[in-house]
Amino acid sequence: MFKFTKSFMAVALAVASISASAQISADKADLFGQDLPSQLSTDNGATPTPAAVGVSLGTASARRAINNVSQGGQGAAAAGALGFSPAGRGNGNGVRDDLARQALSDRQKAVKLPELSEFQKFILDNTGRELPIFGAEFFANAPSTFTPIANSPVPSDYPLGPGDELMIRGWGSIDIDYHAIVDRNGMINIPTVGTVVLAGVKAGDAENVIRAAIARLYKGVTVNVTFGQLRAMTVYVVGQANRPGTYTVSSVSTLVTALFASGGPNANGSMRRVQVKRGGKVAAELDLYSFIAKGDKSADIKLLDGDTIYIPPAGGFVALVGKVNSPAVYELKSGNETVESMLDYAGGLPVVADPRRVFLERIDPNKNRPRSVEEFALNGEGLKRSLKNGDVLNVTSITPEFSNAVVLRGNVDQSVRAPFKEGMRITDLIPSREYLITRDSVKRQNNAIVTGNDEKDTTENATNIAARIGGLIDAINWDYAVVERVNRSDLSVQLIPFNLGNVFTNPAGPDNLQLQPGDTVTIFSQEDVAVPVDKRQVFVRIEGEVKVPGVYQMTASDTLQTLIGKAGGPTSNAYMFGTAFFREEVRKEQEINLQRAADRLEAQMRSEESAQAANLRTLSGADAAAAAAQLEAERKVAQERVARFRRLQPTGRIAFGLDPNDRSFAHLPQVSLKNGDRLVVPSKPAFVHVFGAVNVEASPLWKPNTRISDYLKMAGTTTDADVDNVFLMRVDGTVVSGESQGWFFGKIGGVEVMPGDTIVVPEKFDRQTAWTKFMQGAREWTQILANFGLGAAAIKTLRD
Repeated sequence: MFKFTKSFMAVALAVASISASAQISADKADLFGQDLPSQLSTDNGATPTPAAVGVSLGTASARRAINNVSQGGQGAAAAGALGFSPAGRGNGNGVRDDLARQALSDRQKAVKLPELSEFQKFILDNTGRELPIFGAEFFANAPSTFTPIANSPVPSDYPLGPGDELMIRGWGSIDIDYHAIVDRNGMINIPTVGTVVLAGVKAGDAENVIRAAIARLYKGVTVNVTFGQLRAMTVYVVGQANRPGTYTVSSVSTLVTALFASGGPNANGSMRRVQVKRGGKVAAELDLYSFIAKGDKSADIKLLDGDTIYIPPAGGFVALVGKVNSPAVYELKSGNETVESMLDYAGGLPVVADPRRVFLERIDPNKNRPRSVEEFALNGEGLKRSLKNGDVLNVTSITPEFSNAVVLRGNVDQSVRAPFKEGMRITDLIPSREYLITRDSVKRQNNAIVTGNDEKDTTENATNIAARIGGLIDAINWDYAVVERVNRSDLSVQLIPFNLGNVFTNPAGPDNLQLQPGDTVTIFSQEDVAVPVDKRQVFVRIEGEVKVPGVYQMTASDTLQTLIGKAGGPTSNAYMFGTAFFREEVRKEQEINLQRAADRLEAQMRSEESAQAANLRTLSGADAAAAAAQLEAERKVAQERVARFRRLQPTGRIAFGLDPNDRSFAHLPQVSLKNGDRLVVPSKPAFVHVFGAVNVEASPLWKPNTRISDYLKMAGTTTDADVDNVFLMRVDGTVVSGESQGWFFGKIGGVEVMPGDTIVVPEKFDRQTAWTKFMQGAREWTQILANFGLGAAAIKTLRD
């Protein structure tokens, strides 16, 4: 049985061997007699099967497929089995990439700013400005490490060589998807096609060469060839480089890209004589100034493996400062460099440069005083001047002065700088009065009405309309305007005043001055320079109980009685004692004085706090803690009330001090009117107001011959009410206190109250607090409040 089995297996193996031999013979017939590549043999010398080489073989009429790329990374394994695995691929390359990125990060963290050259330090000491070396910014962002570029376009004239990777794809009578790498003999080997020599073949011709090789065996095949990873090469950067050393660069790299990788020349290196040495000779010399300043890359050559880039020391430096487009330190290439050539590299001069005055500072170490300065113009001769090592060229700026201009400014439509014309006068600069309407005046006119979506087309606040009447145009000072003229002989300023009104009423008169170049004409408003009251425009508002309330144009000689007369006189309901008169300039003065009073009050409280804090040091234990807590509480209360005091807004009211029983408006003070004045004639109020430390803050009805004490009984005072310091705020803005009434007739309690008056009852406070200092002087402060025109609302605010 054993013998039979053994014999049967031998026969089966023989049959299989014959079948395989026949199949391979058929394949050889399809290959037109071409042997399989030697690398397709197995390790034991046996001929591999078609599946092992990735070639699908069948009958003579079957479609062929050449493929060493498959999904899931199997193509790379198959290529490795065939001996086509590119160097540097696989997991090991990922580790190297991580290490390279980490090294790049570490080197970037360690990057330091480039050190200044001695000439740069010299310029810094003399000008106070740190000038860069021209062209150094090109290398400012150079990477600290450099690796060959893997995905850059391949030039068509690039010669292929060992290590270059090609991706070959074909379709038609045969399917090809194959990656090949040029071996050290300059060839690639395509299964079923054979070897193709590519050494020295240009990249643009590689597709034709491979297509021709495939066409010898297969007809009707479309071939496409692209490039993968190109070979790397080693170059050396020596001399005055920022980072000299050995660099691995792409085979398509040029001198400029390698310089960028090395960080370029250092502060003492030359940018104008960078050399490539090859085989012991200078293969090329590059002037980086031509490339950086003009984009000339004609001297840039492609590098070969083993090239040496040599950066020699700079031949000399000059500095261009002042009004040049690119102030910097420039390198001299030879002794024939001129001012013109350096300015050409610097981008020329800006329009604000003055070519008439240029200063050249020169160093001559052979002299006792080595530094000297020259002045010349940048004309034909000046531009041809030669520059030497250490020169500093300073280009000055033009004087921004107009040679033929006159200026109009002030209360005008817009300030202008007009060209001067011979015989020019004021009317040539201001043709009409409309040129004196300011932009603010036009804006106020435009904002007088705004079309809306509702039935009303105005968005003006009703309370502001009357206040804005008469203020559409800024009032002009027609009596005075001035011409400022500079005397060139002694640089003095002459003022020539003129009457602006006469310029328009009598253009042929002497006020229509003849102008000169450089004159400045200034027009003033009545707010800029105050004019006499007789010449000011006066718009006054009257409201309330008059027959025709409104805004009236008055003169400075008019009085309140004149205003009331223009308004048709008072009505039968007019309450003269409560008449209120407001003026804007008084309001501004009151606001300033109110802030001063608040500052004084705050200073008094701080002084009191300091004194009480000093008293705390004499206490100990629980007494000190309790006193400190009480002091802190009082301080917060006092600060809050001072803050409220600061928030008070003066009204600008002027108190007349009228007799409460007077009924005649003819007895009003003879006050001259000013622009913006406002007179309010109220109707007779029916109530009296009671505020402060009372049981019920109320506004009881006024009754004739009723006293303060009567209203206090009605409102009821609290236990902490300071009855001795009650005061009365009159409706006319004055204040009545117990001090002003003396000690007779029951002091303040016997004062008769008029309609609209306000009774204020202050509270009693701890006599040791700072706020008490304020309340102790309530009589004086109430008078101040009255003078500010704050009224009972101020007392209400202070109490709340």
